[in-house]
Amino acid sequence: MTDKKHPLKLVIVGHVDHGKSTLVGRLLHDTPSLPDGKFEVIKASCEKRGMPFEWSFLMDALQTERDQGITIDTTQIWLRLPHRDVVIIDAPGHKEFLKNMITGAAQADAALLLIDAHEGVREQSKRHGYLLHLLGVRQIAVLVNKMDRVGYKEEVFRRIEREYREYLKSVGVEPTCFIPISAREGDGILGASAHMPWYKGNGVIEALDHFHPATAEDHLPLRFPVQDVYKFDERRIIAGRIESGAMRVGDTLLFSPSNAKAKVASIEAWPEKERIMQVSAGQSVGITLDDQIFVERGQVASHVQHAPMITNQFRARIFWLGKKPLERQKRCKIRLGTCEIGAEVKIIEHVIDADTLAQVKAEQIERGQVAEVIFRTRGVVAVDDFNTNARLGRFVIVQDYDVAGGGIVSTQGFADQRTGERTAVKSKNITGVDFGVTPEQRAMASGHLGGVLWFTGLSGSGKSTIARQLQKRLFDKGHHVFALDGDNLRKGLNRDLGFSPQDRSENIRRVGEVAALFAESGTIVITSLISPYREDRRRVRAIAPNYFHNIYIKASLAACETRDSKGLYKQAREGKIAEFTGISAPYEEPENPDLVIDTEKLSVEECVAQLVNYVEHHLVEPVSNLAMEDAEGHLRDYAGTGI
Repeated sequence: MTDKKHPLKLVIVGHVDHGKSTLVGRLLHDTPSLPDGKFEVIKASCEKRGMPFEWSFLMDALQTERDQGITIDTTQIWLRLPHRDVVIIDAPGHKEFLKNMITGAAQADAALLLIDAHEGVREQSKRHGYLLHLLGVRQIAVLVNKMDRVGYKEEVFRRIEREYREYLKSVGVEPTCFIPISAREGDGILGASAHMPWYKGNGVIEALDHFHPATAEDHLPLRFPVQDVYKFDERRIIAGRIESGAMRVGDTLLFSPSNAKAKVASIEAWPEKERIMQVSAGQSVGITLDDQIFVERGQVASHVQHAPMITNQFRARIFWLGKKPLERQKRCKIRLGTCEIGAEVKIIEHVIDADTLAQVKAEQIERGQVAEVIFRTRGVVAVDDFNTNARLGRFVIVQDYDVAGGGIVSTQGFADQRTGERTAVKSKNITGVDFGVTPEQRAMASGHLGGVLWFTGLSGSGKSTIARQLQKRLFDKGHHVFALDGDNLRKGLNRDLGFSPQDRSENIRRVGEVAALFAESGTIVITSLISPYREDRRRVRAIAPNYFHNIYIKASLAACETRDSKGLYKQAREGKIAEFTGISAPYEEPENPDLVIDTEKLSVEECVAQLVNYVEHHLVEPVSNLAMEDAEGHLRDYAGTGI
């Protein structure tokens, strides 16, 4: 296998003093990859300082490392092999610098994980294996180092291999191989060792030949995060690295989350002289477009047919290394691709013990813990499910300007919030028809304005009960009123929809369209749906902004569970109902509702009375008090703005 064009990005991890730097130094010397005279300079320096030569000195990039005797930061070093180039990312092993390992491992295609044969499997060894899996590194060679210290005994190697293989299997990791080595003595590096005739497998260099660089992801959908935009002459060059897929001149690109589209006019790569027509995963390039659309750092280019998901909500499995615990609703920043955006933890589902893998309920995530959480970002971002495309499915968490953790994305149970293509009108040659009866005329005839009272709240908050009573009260007053209930609509209009995130979003859209038609006809329509996401409610408001009133039927989760007449919460707690709002799926409270009805503090009669007063003030009095010529202007202004 020969691949000089796409280097293999390799991370080397292990517990402190398990021999990472020694291994890198030995690899540099034995391949050979050192600049001429480098070995001699380091050796002479050691003699001058009166200290024994250490292989680790060949790669130690910082003077501090020589003084302290430990590696304190990630270091990238080129290793020149006969068949390919390797970029070594040396990552620190002790707890204090695990955050640097996250930065290194997040860039890696493969990993070498060292375990000291004399010390055996340590707590940090387990954490490293779990963290590599968490960050999406699937090609892992486990190197049992310092075999010389245990007399090159096969039973020691086999015991460590059994123990660690069993642990890795429990966290879903299938290691590529286990190799016994002595980095200091050079055993197992270039090939078989005379000290270990019982081992018949590959040496470290041979193992590297079987790893695959990023080019193996050419078959995945195109993901081109924008690093920066430069201007040369009259050209605007969009620069970045292709994380997956391939791109050709003439391809139509969709930039997410902005939804802007343009064709690739040219591909610029350096120091290439000839015109380039196609590039693929792993290459850093610049492109020009045929249209001067607005593009900025953090956006992701893809092909239109295979775009990433757009969302402001996703589930994540994270590894927390912050100095302070991560609490629910705690604000931080996440770096996903080249995008950095504010986020907060909406729900901490559970903390995972890295040793026992037990799931524990917790209110906060302590340093060194793994947890499953639901993030909400300040705006929509482009993401992929990690299992679909790891390159856009993993991220780094930043807190107080420091790397505080890393994680992988799960989009299961969340709707794609992309607008544009998905919601565009597909029918052609359509002309709207004006039937000559205006909303103002309908309002004067019925004595009130039309409107949409959009009830939102948790299951069990009282939405349907209040909607039923309110409809009866308004009807008795002679108002044109009709209630749209979610369950009733699923028996007819929405009978073809299930409960996937996409179907839930489409269910709300259809109800919004129907409610808008009712309101335009002069009817007061009451809708009763959970509608948990602000983005869905925003889209409903956009259908008919002049008619929309967001009514928050407020009740705590605890109160709703006590009213669980259908037993839904109980089933959700037992795991029998997936993605149940409030338990395993989030509910976003309205930030600025037009009216809050607190059903824990008020009786049903008091709730209905508040709503009747609201209707009288916002929908009845404007028509009673205004002359016909004023009604048209007022109609534009009466609706609230809360979502």
